[in-house]
Amino acid sequence: MRKIIFILVWGFLFISGFRGHLFASGGEWQDISRGNLDIKAVCFSAEDPNTIYIGSKNRVLKSQDYGESWKASLSINGQNSSINFLYISRQDKNSIYAASGNGLFCSLDQGATWRRIFKGKNRLENECRALAVSKGNIYLATAGGLFLSQDKGRSWHKVAGLDNQEIFSITSDMREPDYLYLTCSGGVFKSQDAGHSWKKIFFVSQAEESTSQEEPTGEERAAGNVTYICMDPNNLSLIYLATPKGIYKSIDKGQNWEPLRGLGFLERKVKFLLVSNKGDIYALTPKNIFEYEGDYWQRVSFSIEAGDLYSLNLDRESNLYACAAGGLFKKNTLNFNNQQTQGSITLYFKDEPDIAEVLQAAIRYAEVSPDKIERWREQAAKKAWLPKVSVGLDREAGDLWHWETGSTTKSNDDSLKKGRDYIGWDVTLSWDLGELIWNNDQTSIDSRSKLMIELRDDILDNVTKLYFERIRLKIEIDNLSIEDHKKRIEKELRLREFTASIDALTGGYFSNAIKNKVNALKAKDDKKMLCNKNR
Repeated sequence: MRKIIFILVWGFLFISGFRGHLFASGGEWQDISRGNLDIKAVCFSAEDPNTIYIGSKNRVLKSQDYGESWKASLSINGQNSSINFLYISRQDKNSIYAASGNGLFCSLDQGATWRRIFKGKNRLENECRALAVSKGNIYLATAGGLFLSQDKGRSWHKVAGLDNQEIFSITSDMREPDYLYLTCSGGVFKSQDAGHSWKKIFFVSQAEESTSQEEPTGEERAAGNVTYICMDPNNLSLIYLATPKGIYKSIDKGQNWEPLRGLGFLERKVKFLLVSNKGDIYALTPKNIFEYEGDYWQRVSFSIEAGDLYSLNLDRESNLYACAAGGLFKKNTLNFNNQQTQGSITLYFKDEPDIAEVLQAAIRYAEVSPDKIERWREQAAKKAWLPKVSVGLDREAGDLWHWETGSTTKSNDDSLKKGRDYIGWDVTLSWDLGELIWNNDQTSIDSRSKLMIELRDDILDNVTKLYFERIRLKIEIDNLSIEDHKKRIEKELRLREFTASIDALTGGYFSNAIKNKVNALKAKDDKKMLCNKNR
């Protein structure tokens, strides 16, 4: 009996070890948190690549064997003691900062000892969210405002110009130490003089007003705000924002902004952004991670349950780490897998019409083209040049009365006669030249335009989701084993359902476009074979 138990335990350990090795070598997600949950922050030692720090509910944990084991480095008491942010100083690589819900803690000896260097006057000021270190100054973002220390944390003062704004994130760079950017409840602010003055450069209005009588949590308060800002490490003029309405970017240090468009991005609420040294962009939503490749967003799927996602980071080997409620997850050999995926994924688009063509077909079929509104506006403007035509018609009788003289032997002799009736008419033309500037039709057009834009956005969103979910389904079908006969049938039925749904939104264009593309590819192959045969 003991022998059987030993074999089972040994087999379990072997399979577990093999599974971990498979995750590490195959590029899948690997849980390296070893049972530690609610990981909100991770950072890496600049001196030792095997040393990793993570922040959980009330502790900072340290691993010196690349995540194989963890030891508590800092424990924080109190109700709100979650570690929200970890930062290793780029000037002093032995200094580590831990921003928590119970103040800011600092270690000067790589996590061996800690001391609290900031405590707010109230609960909001005590809730530290993030920090930046620039020119020896420490900028601390809290739920009750921005604080500055110019003497390595020995004294602090509240930064003027931001009132008591709730700060969500702050960023800076040693190459331009006077430039600071932060996101708060009042929008996005920029400083060009090391924080002495601030200018608002972006704002997103609240999505919805809360109807709850309870005080909202930090995440709920941030639901309608810009939650994160980051700079491209290779181009400090290029800045990205994570907002509940998508991702925005600026190429001129925040002077102008535009949405970062991309096909395949199925969610709008973005919590966190990460830009690598190679310019790769990662976007984190509450449940998914997306990577931006060219004009496409590709979902970086999880193979295991992670729960709510909080933040991302990359180590020096470009391995991706995801901090989540379910622990710390690591994805190995990221670049290698991305190159494989990028090379192979094009095969699944080979016989598909381009997404832009499908979207245009949906717009044409639903008759929601922007050109339609422009035509209405042009016709309304030309209306003032057309005259109003009115036609008058009148019937009148003659006023002439006279005697009839003649023989006295005839009837009606010596009597009065009324004149003949006649019909009068007129045509009037009039112009209202004031309508050249404004007419009542413009109000009606504006209302219809708003409704049309909403309808067009809904249609395009549905078509985009169906299009890329269909591609994902094709990949899943291709990766099924021969034994998964039942799953294959179910997924193929689902594939046909997606095709029919897109056809319904494009008036049958989608299926016809696929057929035409397949025929064109076949004709091209036949021509190539014929040429080779003639040779």
